[in-house]
Amino acid sequence: NYIIGAFKPACNISITFSDGKTRKQVPLKKENGQTAMVPLFQSQENIAGKISIEPVQGKKVEHNGIKIELLGQIEMYFDRGNFYDFTSLVRELDVPGEIYERKTYPFEFSTVEMPYETYNGVNVRLRYVLKVTISRGYAGSIVEYQDFMVRNYTPPPSINTSIKMEVGIEDCLHIEFEYNKSKYHLKDVIIGKIYFLLVRIKIKNMDLEIRRRESTGSGANTHVETETLAKFELMDGAPVRGESIPIRLFLSPYELTPTHRNINNKFSVKYYLNLVLVDEEDRRYFKQQEVTIYRLADTS
Repeated sequence: NYIIGAFKPACNISITFSDGKTRKQVPLKKENGQTAMVPLFQSQENIAGKISIEPVQGKKVEHNGIKIELLGQIEMYFDRGNFYDFTSLVRELDVPGEIYERKTYPFEFSTVEMPYETYNGVNVRLRYVLKVTISRGYAGSIVEYQDFMVRNYTPPPSINTSIKMEVGIEDCLHIEFEYNKSKYHLKDVIIGKIYFLLVRIKIKNMDLEIRRRESTGSGANTHVETETLAKFELMDGAPVRGESIPIRLFLSPYELTPTHRNINNKFSVKYYLNLVLVDEEDRRYFKQQEVTIYRLADTS
């Protein structure tokens, strides 16, 4: 029991947000696979609260100073454990001394620049965290973390052009397809149409896929992961020349994120609409088109 007690922390640290009871809470998947509810912020907000430090009964905490940091970090899973800080703010809470009983410290970070959204991907995660450190010498520092989530909102684009494309195999197949716009918010609806101008092969079915492509690293160390998030059957059976097929695909059921372009020179997340045709000999023909996904203010 004495040995076990030696490894127990000398105190309990709790981090609370001043508006924690009223602020929206959202689920965040932790590193251990479990989900925790954490407060949601956006860039330029104030992040304030208090730190409570309570020594374990009968113990005192000698320390060389106490500080809180607000960190925005990127972690690559192939370089696990190494965090790249793109935001780092520090507040000193206490000078060296001793704590005998519960002590509370207020903290505040004003109008914090948090340019990137929280993101949990296949090979990378971007997180925001409050880190409290009680510095101690020989005994080793005591550290406590509190995650929170950041989402940033975008006004509707002033220009949102439609997409018109052709796909064809010489003398066999000629298709035109169009989507009503090239930029979609997370709860949007993709509306479009497919026109069959020439059909000389026997098409069995046609699907529309939403694909997410995550790129991490750079140069020879670039890792690319492509996930198919949605598969929507447009047609089952052979079309004839002159036929047109409408597209109406709701995005809200799918776990999309906004498009992320070259975040801190570490990673990108892009979305593609992939039109797939399969003929009776199971040959696949496809045409892919990148679209931009953004988050509207009224979108959760």
